[in-house]
Amino acid sequence: MTNSVTMERVVALCKRRGFIFQSSEIYGGLASAWDYGPLGVELKCNIKNAWWKAVVHERDDVIGLDTSILMHPLVWKASGHTDNFTDILVDCKKCKKRFRPDQFGNQCPQCGSKDFTDGRPFNLMLKTYLGAVEDESGLTYLRPETAQGIFVNFNNVLDATHRRLPFGIAQIGKSFRNEITPGNYTFRTREFEQMEIEYFTRPKDAEKVHEEWIQERFQWYLGLGLRKENLRLRKHGKDELAHYAAGCTDIEYNFPFGWSELEGIANRTDFDLRQHSKFSGKDLQYQDQVTKERFFPYIIEPSGGVDRAALAFLVDAYQEEEVKGELRVVLRFSKQLAPIKVAVLPLLKKNSDIVHMAQRIKKDLQKHFVCVYDDTAAIGKLYRRQDEIGTFYCVTVDVQSLEDKQVTVRDRDTMQQQRVSVSGLKDYLVEKFS
Repeated sequence: MTNSVTMERVVALCKRRGFIFQSSEIYGGLASAWDYGPLGVELKCNIKNAWWKAVVHERDDVIGLDTSILMHPLVWKASGHTDNFTDILVDCKKCKKRFRPDQFGNQCPQCGSKDFTDGRPFNLMLKTYLGAVEDESGLTYLRPETAQGIFVNFNNVLDATHRRLPFGIAQIGKSFRNEITPGNYTFRTREFEQMEIEYFTRPKDAEKVHEEWIQERFQWYLGLGLRKENLRLRKHGKDELAHYAAGCTDIEYNFPFGWSELEGIANRTDFDLRQHSKFSGKDLQYQDQVTKERFFPYIIEPSGGVDRAALAFLVDAYQEEEVKGELRVVLRFSKQLAPIKVAVLPLLKKNSDIVHMAQRIKKDLQKHFVCVYDDTAAIGKLYRRQDEIGTFYCVTVDVQSLEDKQVTVRDRDTMQQQRVSVSGLKDYLVEKFS
């Protein structure tokens, strides 16, 4: 078995098996924009569901929110994005391509020229216009992060839920950034999906709470199957911190292109609520019901990317091994994340009795598991297909099944097979997935 994986192999599998497609491919594609296929959308749903279950449903101190992508322009003025959310870029005078100075040496990576313009700031927010006339009165932005929607709803959530500190608000949603140099497949794109928590706490407890969230988020990735040797924590240096942050630690994954951020856990201090109070004129202070003290809570923010998580789980699950002289590619997803849990396969597609029995079994199982039915190839090839997409169990209906009412259940990881009665098949699989 080999665990060395290249991005080329992962990208090829994702296209071949329907995880990820190039956006607008029939028109030549749109750079750094991607569509999730039938299996990719299942994987993303499983990641988001696992996250929501862990941070909302299994905790008493976090509740959910789903805020609008479009927000009042003053939101971004208050947050600092309008003035400070920029990259410093230079233009190659020869080929006219634009780059960040930190992403090349003294030579243009496109044409080799060494003649550049001076660095200039470019705002990374994507603009749009509301209304029929495209003028400054209708200017707004596609949100560059989901966090601000949580902050501006702080009083609404308090009034509706009567929460007491500490508590958190969780959100999953799309964000947009006009990245000048996107790349590394789905890792850095202009349209992406975030999983964010804004956890409000008393200032004196912020440092302790910050550390607790770092450890909890690290364990979440391990619990869903990422290998520990491919994960690490990296604390930001003082020169890396955002102007509002008292500290930040990244959870990084060792992708084929190197160690890169999966999630950042930041101590945002009380900057956000103070800023929105100042710009909106609304008091966003928290009042202690016992002491009647009013203050701005500190905010701990675990912020991860759905797309980056999906890519990490794909890369980590990808394995190749030799079986009877042939290469077997298998995605060893965890039980929670595997897009397909069970595949039902008839041994002989021309035998109508076997086909009908297999279809009945699939119809019954799909009430409890995500299932597929496939009769488009010989059984060996069907097994390899299911291995490549990470399906945990294959249920094969054969001639003997018509007589003894038993089927063969094949395990993805061990490839071992076991005969199981049709009447007990659902309970057998429920136990396996429990």
